[in-house]
Amino acid sequence: MQLPRESYQLIDIRDEGLREYGMMHDAIALDPESDPEGAAVRISEIPADRKLIFYCEIGRRTGELDETFFAGGRECYSLEGGYTGYVRFRAADESDREERQHRAEESIRKKFHKQLFTPFAKACKTYKLIEEGDRIAVCISGGKDSMLMAKLFQEIQRHRQCNFELTFLVMDPGYNKDNRALIESNAKTLGIPVTIFESDIFDAVDTIEKNPCYLCARMRRGYLYSRAQALGCNKIALGHHYDDVIETILMGMLHGAQIQTMMPKLHSTNFEGMELIRPLYLVRESDICAWRDYNELHFLQCACHFTETCTTCHEDGTTSSKRLETKKLIASLKKDNPYIESNIFKSVENVNLDTLIAYKKDGVRHHFLDEY
Repeated sequence: MQLPRESYQLIDIRDEGLREYGMMHDAIALDPESDPEGAAVRISEIPADRKLIFYCEIGRRTGELDETFFAGGRECYSLEGGYTGYVRFRAADESDREERQHRAEESIRKKFHKQLFTPFAKACKTYKLIEEGDRIAVCISGGKDSMLMAKLFQEIQRHRQCNFELTFLVMDPGYNKDNRALIESNAKTLGIPVTIFESDIFDAVDTIEKNPCYLCARMRRGYLYSRAQALGCNKIALGHHYDDVIETILMGMLHGAQIQTMMPKLHSTNFEGMELIRPLYLVRESDICAWRDYNELHFLQCACHFTETCTTCHEDGTTSSKRLETKKLIASLKKDNPYIESNIFKSVENVNLDTLIAYKKDGVRHHFLDEY
């Protein structure tokens, strides 16, 4: 039975890190654990005749909410399967698949052209990421960034300004069948012809206690390089965006005591003739989210063994808690300085070696006293 939309209110009680990956349409966010008073106030503002439908990630947390939380005689429900269940159900719906693909592509060409395609094309030109005769393996993890990257590659190839070939590469490192099916379904909905290969990375890192996400990310990249090279590709493309870049710069200073950045392209040190490129380098994450939400697309935050219970995974092996903390810091600084993000980004383009105590070049450490 399908309820009239005006008869209920969806309420997302997941933590902020998980909500970054998407919410159900028209849902409101609140946290009954860390801010029970604030949650109660927001609920009191919802029309009394509306049913309240709470959802978490997989339906466990809403099912365990204390009964006192539902005081006030409101009609309340827990969404079975949570956000994950909804995403899988939505992905399995093939009734409007062709229409959704057309809408996603049309929005890139029109509504989000300036925000998405323009900076994508600019990064490709500025950093010479796409060159004549390239065979690029577009690496798709299943998240919003890599899926959008694939669509932008299809769009720029359509312009035919440069001859290059694309392979849309998905590695299955040990996904459960539902998560793999979701990636395949989203790719089909968006018209992305993926090539899938399997590995046993999740099993290999399953028993690792210290930094399993970092090890997983490193192993994934090695497998992607190897398979892309075997397929005749000379480049792999990853979906890191502008916000990843500035967060990495700041995190390196605050947590790693070093100044470094996420480069727009790199030569592989282990796979001769291979390069890594990041064509979303100038694309803002907020614009990626806006495109995702406008098209009502839904992706899981992570498709690893720990999807149901872990909120710490990130594609590059860092913890999302550190990234979320850094996001909040940048947002706070931006209140006083609207140029803070671009200043962080440009800072690594304006390094004055004469004012550095020491630096490394090709692995060799140089100190200012060496030439003082």
